[in-house]
Amino acid sequence: MTETSADKTGLIIRILGEGQYDVADTALDRLNELDAAVEAAIAADDEATFRPALLALLEGVRTVGVAHAVDALDESDLILPDGDSSIEEVRELLADDGLIPG
Repeated sequence: MTETSADKTGLIIRILGEGQYDVADTALDRLNELDAAVEAAIAADDEATFRPALLALLEGVRTVGVAHAVDALDESDLILPDGDSSIEEVRELLADDGLIPG
């Protein structure tokens, strides 16, 4: 029997243009901190702070996550923009609780 995202704790997070990562629930607090920095930069319309904050969030996912099998057809729980996304593009993706819910 194969494991699906519903069978495990954690999330499958996709970084657009890059791939999916399996991220344990225990890592979400740290990712939420990084997400808050992205949100704050967007709220302030601060491009100089936005870019490093977004890159730190993406690197955080890469660091705490494990690459999801490329041949798996599991749906992503969250989708993050790529590092080249503009502040406006990311603003459109934001939910009420940021890119990373919680």
